Amino acid sequence: MLDKIKEAISRIETLSRRKRIIVVSHYDTDGITSAAIFSKALFRWGKQFSLEIVKGLDEAFIRNLGEDSILIFLDLASGSLDSLKDKKTEVFVFDHHEIVQKIPENVFMVNPVLEGTEPLSGAAICYLFAKELSNDNRDLANLAVIGMVGDMHEKNIGKTFGGILKDSESVVKKGLLVYPSTRPLDKTLEYSSNPFIPGVSGSREGVLEVLRGAGIPLEGGRYKSLHELSDEEMGRLITSVMLKNVGRKNQEEMLGNIFLVRLFNRLEDAREVSALINACSRMGYPEVSLGFCLGNKSFKDKAEDIYIDYKQNLVSALRYVEESDKLEGRNYLIINARDKIRDTIIGTVASIVSHSPLYPEGLVIIALAYNGDMIKVSARLSGRNGRNVREVLSQAVLPLGGEVGGHHNAAGCLISKEKESLFLTELQKVLDVEMVKV
Repeated sequence: MLDKIKEAISRIETLSRRKRIIVVSHYDTDGITSAAIFSKALFRWGKQFSLEIVKGLDEAFIRNLGEDSILIFLDLASGSLDSLKDKKTEVFVFDHHEIVQKIPENVFMVNPVLEGTEPLSGAAICYLFAKELSNDNRDLANLAVIGMVGDMHEKNIGKTFGGILKDSESVVKKGLLVYPSTRPLDKTLEYSSNPFIPGVSGSREGVLEVLRGAGIPLEGGRYKSLHELSDEEMGRLITSVMLKNVGRKNQEEMLGNIFLVRLFNRLEDAREVSALINACSRMGYPEVSLGFCLGNKSFKDKAEDIYIDYKQNLVSALRYVEESDKLEGRNYLIINARDKIRDTIIGTVASIVSHSPLYPEGLVIIALAYNGDMIKVSARLSGRNGRNVREVLSQAVLPLGGEVGGHHNAAGCLISKEKESLFLTELQKVLDVEMVKV
């Protein structure tokens, strides 16, 4: 893949002598960190460019992009190749999502899926681009780590990700995946929603019972943070928590690597930072999350205020899901939130529900929310084994002429609001027929 990156640099260098650059990036954590890395690298390279953060791509947006510019897409566009083939300009796509359409001649793709390399996030790909430009860009490695963690690529540290971790000087510790790992443990456990720990999350009494069972006392009037625990203490804590979680499908997912990255001169939990960046964009402030990633102190303060508001919105959304009527089948759950949940957080809601101990392994969860005259659809798989949710959505959307992006366990699409009933009918047909086949 490095050869492809080198070729991309050479092509952009030549083209940029006569054309300006337009960069378009996705608005989630991986997209924002990709944008921060790429824009910083372009600035240091001496290139003039404009940057736009978007929730997704549609034909109208792509059609309106100027053809007198080089078009560069980050963390998206692998599912929009049919729309890009008609652009009368050079297009570069730095992405990691599955490719289901033929790559047009005017599109140059850098995607690990094509190379058969280890799975990487968009931010990691952008970091490799930046580092290939100059070793001075190694200070952007911490953003790549946040992007990898935010896009759930952190389970297996391969050669490339391992190199990025080394460049970033991140601290990696194995343990219980509750966050933030930098705050007192009692507060972290009490407010943990992903993962949700039965009898502990939301229960002060349950938290103290777990800590007593793990033999972790107060020290100086406070509990240690997760990353301060010794290996022995971490082992006892894991045992105590797992006793509360016996038989639950997500036990294995609750253990893994904790990543601490340096931001604003202090160590922060990469998962917490990822959640904060994601929150700003989903609350309508992608410029704040971008400013935060670029190290602007005033944007840091704004981001923290937005994060608090976001968590309150999320609690309200989850309460609505709990209390509302849902379409349920033997192997699926459909949540049609309409205008009761923001379209920007419906994917997060679907993810949290998919990790809930209330639902079995293999359940397909589809959540819908209005977005103007469109509907945002997010699909998630509960657990690791089961249907390919991107294929499920693709089959349901095919009769409607829409486009689907994502992976086996998480996917999404946009459909017209006027086709809501038709989509739900097609979706249930696909889900019910697949169950018959099984």
